[in-house]
Amino acid sequence: MTDDTPSVVVAGGGSAGHVEPALATADAVRRMRPDARVTALGTERGLDTRLIPARGYPLELIPPVPLPRKPNLDLAKLPYRVVRSVHRTRKVLREVGADVVVGFGGYVALPAYLAAASLRLPIVVHEANARAGVANKVGARFARDVLAAVPGSGLAGAEVIGIPLRRQITELDRAGLRAEAREHFGLDPQAPVLLVFGGSQGARSLNEAVSAAVPALTAAGVWVLHAHGPKNAPAEGITGVEAPGYVPVPYLERMDLAYAAADVALCRAGAMTVAEVSTVGLPAVYVPLPHGNGEQELNARPVVDAGGGVLVRDADLTGERVATLVTDLVGDPDQLAATAAAARRSGHAGADETLARIVLEAAAGAGARTAGATGRTEG
Repeated sequence: MTDDTPSVVVAGGGSAGHVEPALATADAVRRMRPDARVTALGTERGLDTRLIPARGYPLELIPPVPLPRKPNLDLAKLPYRVVRSVHRTRKVLREVGADVVVGFGGYVALPAYLAAASLRLPIVVHEANARAGVANKVGARFARDVLAAVPGSGLAGAEVIGIPLRRQITELDRAGLRAEAREHFGLDPQAPVLLVFGGSQGARSLNEAVSAAVPALTAAGVWVLHAHGPKNAPAEGITGVEAPGYVPVPYLERMDLAYAAADVALCRAGAMTVAEVSTVGLPAVYVPLPHGNGEQELNARPVVDAGGGVLVRDADLTGERVATLVTDLVGDPDQLAATAAAARRSGHAGADETLARIVLEAAAGAGARTAGATGRTEG
């Protein structure tokens, strides 16, 4: 850098699970150093072009580098894609006078790491998932600092700090917002509320189980706020379920109010979902996605083991199971409070500022940390 103003580049494009921690870190950097220049790398795919500019950060588009898991035509194209994307990223890093690159995995992370390494810029890697992806495994080889959300990520020597979350979540006053949140969604101000969501597109198995559980839940006095997604309603049509106390919505623009309105959540177990739900102290029934490498169960396991929720396999999810778990929990106020407290203790408040401090240290070139760039041993 040519002056004392740090120039930080965050690479977390491709999905909300990568973008949100990147933006939370960027926000924390700006709180600590209001003069800092923060640039986000992203792609035209996914949510990057909508989420990043809306948070006030300049977005530099680079060609995405999806990493195929199986041998196919995309694998043959990989070297060309990497070279093209690294070339573009190097240009961006020079233009913004980058002092440090912090990556969160995803389509833009690998070229960001390779470009930064070629320019001898310090690299900070953060892994949100319980099992690290290929991009972060590569980036960790060059990194000054390697951070993870939970132990056992597969990144040697990773320091566990949790997931950076936006202050709207970490400082959420659920009790204080409860009345406003209930009114916002048209929910009963006093009844227990189950919040159901499965990501921006919903989750079919959750939708089907909830639609089957609605009669028993509402008969027990439990209201249901259900974000079913625009495409994944059950065959009968989730909006066709009619019962007093059932409030279906396609998606939730105000997750803070949804968390404040709820007493229990039924959700998947993506890294960001688990981090947010636990941080706000919301007891949850986690239903890991049955595909992939089993990382969603691993994401939820620390919270569940601490008493902050329960795990249910997708194949075991039925309307009867949902109704029993939820009514038992809301019917025991002491247990509900204990579960909420355990969830909150497992949360991730403060990870944003921890990571921001590390990033700014790297940008300043000061305070060399004990973990080297290679040869790390995970603790």
